[in-house]
Amino acid sequence: MEPTKDQLLDIFKTMSTIRAFESKAVELFAAGKLPGFVHLYLGEEAVATGVCANLTIKDYITSTHRGHGHLIAKGGKIDLMMAELFGKKTGYCKGKGGSMHIADVDLGILGANGIVGAGQPISVGAAFACKYRKTDSVTVCFFGDGASNRGTFHESLNMASVWKLPVIFVAENNMYGISNSQKTSMNVADIADRAAAYGIPGVAVDGNDVIAVFEAASEAVKRARRGDGPTLIECKTWRWRGHFEGDPSVYKKPEDQESWLKKDPIPRLEAKLVDLKYATQPELDKIKSEIKAQVEDAVKFAEESALPDIEDVLTDVYAN
Repeated sequence: MEPTKDQLLDIFKTMSTIRAFESKAVELFAAGKLPGFVHLYLGEEAVATGVCANLTIKDYITSTHRGHGHLIAKGGKIDLMMAELFGKKTGYCKGKGGSMHIADVDLGILGANGIVGAGQPISVGAAFACKYRKTDSVTVCFFGDGASNRGTFHESLNMASVWKLPVIFVAENNMYGISNSQKTSMNVADIADRAAAYGIPGVAVDGNDVIAVFEAASEAVKRARRGDGPTLIECKTWRWRGHFEGDPSVYKKPEDQESWLKKDPIPRLEAKLVDLKYATQPELDKIKSEIKAQVEDAVKFAEESALPDIEDVLTDVYAN
């Protein structure tokens, strides 16, 4: 199903918000204002946005260490996210989760996860709960190409297939697991081909074409809601930055980087919106300008927030 005019404009706003948030995080980390590691989603905005545009607040997602884009696309608040990156008590996890562990269960965000592939079995559990409770909710599991080589991937696809669980597995194939090329870590060109082993649909799409991602996710979500079981979607994309901020990415060929930068998903959507006469370029530029101002407000909120109190160091950490 193709997205409507309103959906496309919302998609543009979401992608632009992810881009502005992550671009600001680059500056803040370089200035030494963000503690810990930061893994950015720059270049991959079309994947989270295209998928989550098909979801409602009743649906669930599991995220990864590169999860800021997933959280924004699912409706996360950028001021609370920014505060969490700063380690402040006003953040989503009261400053104790940081960049890699943001969660908001009320929005169906079951948590980013610093462990590669750890979200896969969590998503199966959430999907089982949806089926057991007889709701029409679905779960989306985001993971990278490296995670598709882990045992959790195969165990999760097998169980989801056997029980026909309402889960969509979204492989964000940015071609590198840390510094290891996909070409040297697996003997298949398409991760989507692995779906055949579990008797479920597998589709590979251009992850920098948000409309292609949206349409593939739309079919997978409808299939899951009908009770027909899981789908594996592979979105071929590219992370602009290193594995983490501070990684010089010397393992990437400069010509590959240049080629992928030309496939930037946001200008591609802008051109589509203008061509369809859904918006003019000045109108789109105004939207981006307003979003940048919102990100600056989020930074101000984070900077002015307090650090967690020492007395609360164990609060919310252990469960009785």
